Amino acid sequence: MMEASSQDPSSASSASSEWVTIATENELREKGRKTALVSGRKITVFCRDGGFYALDFHCYHAGGPLDVGNIEDINGVSCVVCPWHKYKISLATGEGFYQAVDPQNPRQAPCWRSKGVKQRTHSVEVRDGTVYVKLSTSSAKHESDFYYSKEYQQLMGLNEEVS
Repeated sequence: MMEASSQDPSSASSASSEWVTIATENELREKGRKTALVSGRKITVFCRDGGFYALDFHCYHAGGPLDVGNIEDINGVSCVVCPWHKYKISLATGEGFYQAVDPQNPRQAPCWRSKGVKQRTHSVEVRDGTVYVKLSTSSAKHESDFYYSKEYQQLMGLNEEVS
């Protein structure tokens, strides 16, 4: 994992609203993903089908490491699959997906349904061959936020300040 460096083209005032350098575009296209620490938050940036996506590193369900998860298409949506419990999370939106079964019609094949947005996503830009990330400043709560909370840090016996 690397500590990302600040590159703030918009002169933002707080660390969480700055654009930070993650990697070169070519490096991410070759490797497919990269994990970085951005303002105290561990994130993973994925390259999939020519697009770049940034999500919290820890799976919302139980904290699994999404950086080693496989990428699958679920009904045309690119998802990372958590290696611990196989939870499927949209790279673009952080939405969780599950296969639903209709108990009234058990012969009907299961279909994919949304659990709603569970995983925090972050903004990604590519400029002059460099990939930048800006942490989400949305006040909406996401289940993956727990892994960056003071409560989690205390549970884990970590004394680091969480931003």
